[in-house]
Amino acid sequence: MPETPPVNLSDRGQRALDEFVLLWGEMASHWGINRTMAQIHALLYAAARPLDTDEIMERLQISRGNANMNLRALVDWDLVRKTHQLGSRKDFFVAESDVWTITTTIIEERQRREIKPVQRALDAVSSDLRASELTQADEALANRVDALVEIVDVFEGFSNALLPLVRGRGGDQVRRVSKFASRLRRNDED
Repeated sequence: MPETPPVNLSDRGQRALDEFVLLWGEMASHWGINRTMAQIHALLYAAARPLDTDEIMERLQISRGNANMNLRALVDWDLVRKTHQLGSRKDFFVAESDVWTITTTIIEERQRREIKPVQRALDAVSSDLRASELTQADEALANRVDALVEIVDVFEGFSNALLPLVRGRGGDQVRRVSKFASRLRRNDED
C-alpha cells in the first residue's frame, strides 16, 4: 500500500490503518465477502473525512472499475453513503460509523441475500420430493434435504434472536448469550 494517508496520521497510526484495512479484508474474505469491498469499507470507516474514488483507488492500489463496483455494493448494503462537497463535482464516500448499526446491517443483508434464498430453494426441493409417493431412496434424500432445511432454520432463528439485541445495542446481553453458547459447547465436548 502506498504511504498516502487519508488523513494526517503519524507513522504508527498509518501502520495501524494499513494493518486494519488488510485485517478487515482478510476477515471478510473468510465470511464470503469480497476482500476489496471489505478493504474499502475499512478505509472509509477509519477515515476522519469522506474520501473520493481517486483517493480510495490510490490508497488501495485498485482500478477505477473495481473501486466503483465495490463502492456501489457498499452503498447498496447501506454501509456507505455518497456525499458531496462544496466546490467539487466528485462523489465522496463516508462509511456508517456506528458499529451496532454496521453489525445489524450486515446480519440483515446476509440473511436477506443468503439465508432466505437458500431456505426457499431447499423448501422447494423438499416439497417437490414429498409431493408424491416416494421410493426408499427418494425418502432418504428427502430426509437429508429436510435436515438441511432444519439447520438453515436454526441459523435464521439465531439471527432473528440476535438482531433485537444488536439493534438495542445490548452488548452485555450479546456477551451473556455468547458465554452461554460457549458453556453449552464445552459441555457437549466433555
